[in-house]
Amino acid sequence: MKGPVPAAAGSARPSAAATPQAYRQDAATHLYGLNRERIFKGKLPAQLYAIGVLQVDIDRSGKVTRLHWMRAPRHAPEVVAEIERTVRAAAPFPAPTRMGKVTYTDTWLWDKGGHFQLDTLTEGQL
Repeated sequence: MKGPVPAAAGSARPSAAATPQAYRQDAATHLYGLNRERIFKGKLPAQLYAIGVLQVDIDRSGKVTRLHWMRAPRHAPEVVAEIERTVRAAAPFPAPTRMGKVTYTDTWLWDKGGHFQLDTLTEGQL
C-alpha cells in the first residue's frame, strides 16, 4: 500500500464554504484528489475493518492545527496513525476564506486492504 502523498505548498484552492458542513465537502474532495489510488471504488463491504470519526481544525491558510478523535478505531491503532498521517500530509487544505478558520468532522470508512472512503463522499455499503 502506498502512503499519503504530501500536498504541494499552496496547491489547494480557496473554499467559499460558509459553514463547517459545506467545508467538509471541499476537504473530502481535496483528500480524495491526493489519495486516488487509496480510495475504495464502489460500495464498501458490509463488514469494515475500521470506522473512525475525526474532527479537524484548519486555520485561515489551510494548515491543520489540531486533530481530535471523536470515535477512534482503538482496535486498529495502525489505522488511527495512517489517517492522521494522511490528513497532515494533505495540508494545505482549501483555505476557509469566508469563515477565517474551520473545524469540520468526517467519518473514515476503512477496509482491511487499507483503502478508504469518507462518509461525505461514500458510495455506500453492500
